[in-house]
Amino acid sequence: MLRFISHYGIHFIVPIIIGFGFFKKDQLKMTLILLSGILIDLDHLWATPIFDANRCSIGFHPLHSVWAIIIYALLPFFPKTRILGLALIIHIIADTVDCLWIGFPT
Repeated sequence: MLRFISHYGIHFIVPIIIGFGFFKKDQLKMTLILLSGILIDLDHLWATPIFDANRCSIGFHPLHSVWAIIIYALLPFFPKTRILGLALIIHIIADTVDCLWIGFPT
């Protein structure tokens, strides 16, 4: 249960807290952008099975690869991609925590 709460809490609760807590202007817009980080999970559609609770996404799915993560880490350094980069980093943190729960070091 703690694994579920930590994984999905980071995916959904953290972006909401950041969006409404740190952005006084355009709170809803910023929150929705931060929540959109979940869209990189579309790469799960190319996996068989699509969902495997015991699979570590980091390094397995294309949008969870080391190269993709490097790009996500660079995005916050540019004003136009700052929030999107933060959204993607939050997603990767959530998936990393999940990988640690199942015993796969990343």
